Amino acid sequence: MHTILMIWTYSSNYNTPSRLVVLIREICNAIIEQCRSHVDGHAIFEAIKGEDAGEAHQKLFLALDVCSKFKDAYFDYKARSKNQWKITTTALFVRLDAFSERCQDIMQFTGTIQQFTKLIKIEIGNTKGSTMTDAVNLIHGEFRKAVDDFMLVDYDIMDIEKRQFDDDFFKFRQRIKELERRLSSVLTQSFDDCDTMIGKFKLLESFEGLLNRPTIQDELERKHVTLLEIYKADLKTVSDIFQEGKILVEKVDERAPISSNMPPIAGGLNWTSGLYERIRDPMERLSQISTSIQDREEYKDV
Repeated sequence: MHTILMIWTYSSNYNTPSRLVVLIREICNAIIEQCRSHVDGHAIFEAIKGEDAGEAHQKLFLALDVCSKFKDAYFDYKARSKNQWKITTTALFVRLDAFSERCQDIMQFTGTIQQFTKLIKIEIGNTKGSTMTDAVNLIHGEFRKAVDDFMLVDYDIMDIEKRQFDDDFFKFRQRIKELERRLSSVLTQSFDDCDTMIGKFKLLESFEGLLNRPTIQDELERKHVTLLEIYKADLKTVSDIFQEGKILVEKVDERAPISSNMPPIAGGLNWTSGLYERIRDPMERLSQISTSIQDREEYKDV
């Protein structure tokens, strides 16, 4: 980019917009080809078949990062250039932008595989646990079928000239949305089947990674109020236990909730620490579920 700036500043024959456009486009084409030599469609599919979608995801991220940094470098030197290189940006980066979008689409594909792969390890407990686990396994099987069908395409998915990718990827996303809807239904039924707040949290943790998918997230937001209400009720219970026990501890009453092998002060501290731990863990889990739950009035009240 510095050399190009020098040409623009001092050359009397090559410092024209038309020549600059051609030069930047050629560099963009070279970057695209270099990225495709680093990660192509065949390599991506092989990584997925080898259950290493994460490696393909990282390579795509690197390719996308390179494209982004080249554009950043261009705008940096454009700001330094004489006459600000008055060229329409879309004329320069039309292919590079198309390639970046393709990388983002395929990263979405590999990211989805990483998330849904976790389903195979999920075991749901409680009264409906066996039925719900079977439903999750069925969804995972259908997801694998959707991935296998998509990988049957007869072209390099990293080739931006292959426009049929858009249709094929759209069909794949539609199938995933349907699976997400079914998965959110299983999750909400399992959530309602859990008796305790900790059980509900553990259920959500087992689906970690999938909870951020829009369809599932929308469904779960309705359950946030339920979690807050349960926690609020437990807070009140702990408060009542503390108020009642505090009086007994201060009076050194034999009914005080202190271990028989502890003196009053140490026993009182140990007892209050236990109460604190009871309310601390759920509060930390609540705050980590999502940022949206923290905007609710119920959360602020809690």
